[in-house]
Amino acid sequence: MIGVQFDKKDIVRIDKSAALPQLVQPLVTQFQKVLWACDGGDVDKDTTGVARRAWKLLDIICPILEPAQRHYVASSHTMQNLDVCRKVCSRVRSSEHYPWYLLKALRDALRFTFAAAKVSRDPAQLWNRQFWWINDVHSPENFDWLVDYLDYINSDDHETAYDILLLLDGLGTRCSPAKQHLFIESLIACMDVDMPDSLRHAALRAVHSVRQDMASIHAIDDASLRDIVLTELSPAILTVVCPRPGATPADDGPDHIFDDDLNSCYLELVFALARNSNWHSHLFGDHHIDRCISMITEVRFMPHEFYLAGILLLIAPEQLSPTALDSITDQQWWDTMRIAWMNTYNIADDIHCFELLPALVEGTKKYMRVALTYDLEQLIRDVGYTLETLESRDPEQVEQVEGAAAAVKELRTVASDMLERMVKSEEVVSP
Repeated sequence: MIGVQFDKKDIVRIDKSAALPQLVQPLVTQFQKVLWACDGGDVDKDTTGVARRAWKLLDIICPILEPAQRHYVASSHTMQNLDVCRKVCSRVRSSEHYPWYLLKALRDALRFTFAAAKVSRDPAQLWNRQFWWINDVHSPENFDWLVDYLDYINSDDHETAYDILLLLDGLGTRCSPAKQHLFIESLIACMDVDMPDSLRHAALRAVHSVRQDMASIHAIDDASLRDIVLTELSPAILTVVCPRPGATPADDGPDHIFDDDLNSCYLELVFALARNSNWHSHLFGDHHIDRCISMITEVRFMPHEFYLAGILLLIAPEQLSPTALDSITDQQWWDTMRIAWMNTYNIADDIHCFELLPALVEGTKKYMRVALTYDLEQLIRDVGYTLETLESRDPEQVEQVEGAAAAVKELRTVASDMLERMVKSEEVVSP
């Protein structure tokens, strides 16, 4: 089989699993060589017929490799495999009628690239995936062909569109300025309510990867690109995270009321947008803030709470509606603040997060009046952990965290004083 050598005795055994360690590594290596030798899937140049047989076997090889990933070493030739995909894509686009066999070859070659790199395509692994699995640094223009490919197939081949979004995420979801408009349009199409949930979630993950770029959208000179992001992408994002009509908390699957990983991705994205005041009117108008407020009772003891607290604190000083935040009780504000501190030390090394700390300190002091004794004890511990994280930063970054560290120290002092008064008060009223 295309030059792969193995012991035939392994094949005839009842338990075929013994053959996997010997078979899969040669399969990966041999198929890569064959694909590289075939110029962009141009089987017409294949005088030996080896490459032709290889292309036909790809859709058989991939199902063998995917469940056997623990038996072989990940390929270090991802870029070469992608170069084959790029060449096939070029042939597809240059062919007058986009022949089906080239599209199938491209789909199979892309799937093989994932399998050889030992990257799972399982939608259940989307949120836990190791992104940035392509270590080489390349110009965004090198991957514009993926944006073109996504634009061509996203409404017809959902599985391949999903793979392209995973690949773009692994590349940092970057494309050249010339392709940004097309890419955003494709993401919006992939988020359509009629698309499979796996594709919609992958599109949300792709937007999350470029959230800082989206947050700075007002600085982009292209007015039409700004318009499509603000008027179409923003509401499309919300449809991905909002439960469909009729969903209940007991429902399983992608439509249940609260999905931890999905909403963590969403809240990190909205937090990035909320840091730019130019986005605030759109976050209100597209009901992102309403969604965030509704999540207050759903989120408990998770990193989400920091981003949720951050969003509400960032938009509170200039809220555009007199009733938008009025539904949040003092107790809910306090619960949001104190739970945020439970996770702050884990993310306090992110510059965008510790920039929020002074505001989080002020919000905590404002609603601390409803705290119970054990709440304050826990808060003091969590604030201490955060302070340790800040003080352990690289010496070159000391100036960046100086203001945040001072604010956190002040909060620890205020909370300690309040706890001391509460304890004395309780001792007085005790029999």
